[in-house]
Formats: sequence, structure tokens, C-alpha cells
Amino acid sequence: MGPGPTVAVYGAYGHTGRFVVAELLGRGFVPLLGGRDAEKLKALAAGSGLEARPAAVDDPAALDRALAGAAAVVNCAGPFATTAAPVAEAALRAGIPYVDVAAEIEANADTFAHFADRARARGAVVVPAMAFFGGLGDLLATAAMGDWTAADEVHVAYGLSSWHPTAGTRTAGAVSRQRRDGRRVRFADGRLEYRDDNPPTLEWPFPEPLGTRSVIGEFTMADVVTVPSHLSVPEVRCYMTVEAARDLSAPDTPAPTGADERGRSAQTFLVDVVVRSGDTERRAVARGRDIYAVTAPLAVEAVDRILTGRTRTVGVASAGEIFDAPDFLRALSAHLTLELHA
Repeated sequence: MGPGPTVAVYGAYGHTGRFVVAELLGRGFVPLLGGRDAEKLKALAAGSGLEARPAAVDDPAALDRALAGAAAVVNCAGPFATTAAPVAEAALRAGIPYVDVAAEIEANADTFAHFADRARARGAVVVPAMAFFGGLGDLLATAAMGDWTAADEVHVAYGLSSWHPTAGTRTAGAVSRQRRDGRRVRFADGRLEYRDDNPPTLEWPFPEPLGTRSVIGEFTMADVVTVPSHLSVPEVRCYMTVEAARDLSAPDTPAPTGADERGRSAQTFLVDVVVRSGDTERRAVARGRDIYAVTAPLAVEAVDRILTGRTRTVGVASAGEIFDAPDFLRALSAHLTLELHA
């Protein structure tokens, strides 16, 4: 049997991009290495037998050459406020699916707003936020909803043991803050709200063994774009353990370092999603290790399902809308421990 489909990875030399390349190789795909920095691409490709195709995001012809012959593209290059639209445009021109791992709220909202009509008209697939933030929470919320057609609230609580942000995370956060004029954002009454006050500190009852922990309430992540894009819920609230939020905000917190044979850090996570309708609650929980590393199987599983026709719609769609959420989550059993109480 020959090699599998070729999948372009834009931003292949970045922290998350390297995990995506490794996951593609492990699943029999042929990664095509792309990105803005030719020297970093050359170093990544050295001795691997993989092809490197540098391309600036403001050079459409170079992007077209970078995607030539690929069956799909995974965009891992932040800030996505800069890269998402040009790479998605190139994917549309090439007639191939586009998947990204953006955690930037505004960039994800832009993708839905700017590409929905054209992608749907062409029968194209565009999946933003196919990552730990945005994608996983949406899959869990969709699985928890089960046969409900609507709910009153979705709560996504992140129990991170720590958060050592990558340089890309810091840059993306700075871009998002600038776009919001330093304000914070939440999703309430069916829309995004921008606020100048400080978020609340609350207690969240995580499942054991984590237990009740102090969290930053309204610690808003990409779930406020992905979840309400297809689920009828007027309130989507996110929470983050206080320790992890402090790590993220501290300027001297180091970047993540590998601690096992896969290059994953020692960080552990628990994502606790609660969906409420009236007095009834349904819950979905996922446990795993390294929020950046787990993004790779999420994105690659998405690519595999798109290329093999295991999708439910076309156009711009979040993970929970385009895929069978419970089945998708079960397929990640090597990376996630899942509990579903729906």
C-alpha cells in the first residue's frame, strides 16, 4: 500500500505544527511543510524526506504553489488574525478543505463571517478552531446535548494543572487584546459582549480527583464562537483554574518543554462541560495531557474524516456541527479519557 494523501501544514515548524506533522506521519499521511520562515522550514525538513514550501501570507501566488498537490491544509500559524483569511482563500482556490487550530475569538468569528456563503456555495469545507480551545469544548458540548434541540446554558470549565504558553500563544493573545481595545469578552443573551470590568473568581466543582477549584469566571475562549454557531444556546461561559490563568499572565512563565517520548509536556488537563436546560443538566468530561499536543490528533482526525466523507455539512462549520461528536471523541481514546453523562 502506498503513502496516504498529502496534507499541507502551514506553520509546520511551530510548536503545535510539529505535533501535527508527527501525527500526520503516524497516521500514514504525507505532510507538506509550509510556513513563512524559509530557514526554519529547511531545518525541519532536513533528513526527513519531506518537502518544504515557504510562502508569505501576503503572496497569493506563493500560497498557491505551497498548496499545489495537497488534499487538504491545516493552518497552525498564528496569529490567525493575519494568516487565517489568506490561507483559507488559497484553499478555496485550490479546491481543498481548510482546517485551522485558531484559539483567537475574533479570528474565528471572522472566518465564519467572511467565508460562510462562498464556502457553502462551492461545497467546500472550512473548519476553524479545530483544537483544544474551540474544537474540543464544542465536541463535548454537542455530545452532552444529545437529543436536545436547545439549552439554556453551556459551561466549559478548564482544569489545567499549569499553562506554559508558547510564543505563538502570547502573540495571539496580544493581537486579540489589541483588537478588543483591552476589553474582555463574554457570550451572553445570544451575542458577544465586550466589558471593561474584571472577571469574577468562582469555585467550580470539577469531577474527582480534581475536585472543587478556584477558577476565573468568564475566562472566554473560542468556545463562545464554535458552540453557538450551531447549538441553540444563549449563554456560553468559560472558566479557567486560577493557577493556569496566573501562569498565562505572568511574563516570565517559560514555554512548554517535552517530558515524554512524544515531546508532550507534563501538563495535565480536565475539560468539564455542563449543559443545562431548565433544572436538568448533562455533562461531558475529557481528561488528557498537554493542550498543545492534543490539538494534533483533533486536527488530523478532522482531516481524515473530511477526506473520507464522514461529514454532515459543507461550508464553514465547527467540529460539533460537521462531525458525529460522540464518535469523533471515541476515536481519540488514545489521547483522551472521556466521560459522557447525557
